[in-house]
Amino acid sequence: MCRWLAYSGTPVLLDTILYKPEHSLIDQSLHSRLGVETTNGDGFGVGWYSEGTDSPALFREIGPAWSNRNLRELADHVRSPLFFAHIRASTGTAVQQSNCHPFRHGRWMFMHNGAVAEFHRVRRALTLLVDPGLYADLEGTTDSEVMFYLALTFGLDRDPPAAIARMAGTVERVGREHGVEFPLQMTLAVSDGERLWAFRYSSERASRSLFYSSRVETLRRLHPDVTFLQGASEGTRLIVSEPLGDLPGAWNEVPEGSYGVVQPEGDEMHPFAPAAV
Repeated sequence: MCRWLAYSGTPVLLDTILYKPEHSLIDQSLHSRLGVETTNGDGFGVGWYSEGTDSPALFREIGPAWSNRNLRELADHVRSPLFFAHIRASTGTAVQQSNCHPFRHGRWMFMHNGAVAEFHRVRRALTLLVDPGLYADLEGTTDSEVMFYLALTFGLDRDPPAAIARMAGTVERVGREHGVEFPLQMTLAVSDGERLWAFRYSSERASRSLFYSSRVETLRRLHPDVTFLQGASEGTRLIVSEPLGDLPGAWNEVPEGSYGVVQPEGDEMHPFAPAAV
């Protein structure tokens, strides 16, 4: 499995969130506390949105994040109001750059922790359901990228929660047609550069960990000495596979079978269930 974080809010240097926290994503690449594996060294990726661009930038490598000098250099110089970061522990597919998260299509960015169970058995059936107009853009061999392209096929541009629900329903249907009892395990994030959606769901109702940060105004009252909080906007949020530290009151678990959206008009949390297709 993997670890990831998504940030939306006041523009910050990637270093602020990626390296500086006590239990940063870089620390989690070696010492994960809540993941299936302690070490996540099968590649990494960072994606971010910049003003005046139509699509996010990506930096992805196949080595471990903890020793990558280019990532360290980049993090000290790139500032963004919305970025994704992901460290990979492969569930069986090759360690190659095209299999590293996040994935991108147009203005959309997507990353995932979890697995399509018995993917080698259902891969062909799922891949053939991708819209023919999108099929040529598939680059890698992961279940995660196929999930992303299925969501695009089912209307991610029009209604992200509905598209993810149809994707999840399709994975479960195809999996069960192939004799897989619990076809899907997912915590995933998707963004169009303006809004950020995060989903937590699994077929067996025992999903991987996912947390979101408390409101900035609450954290300022609890921890007036934390410098970063003083300049953060009220809409600033972090969504993470596991907390970046032990700051009391900072982290809340995303409920099982739910999704949240971080957006200018106010954050929301909703129940999530796969949709029949």
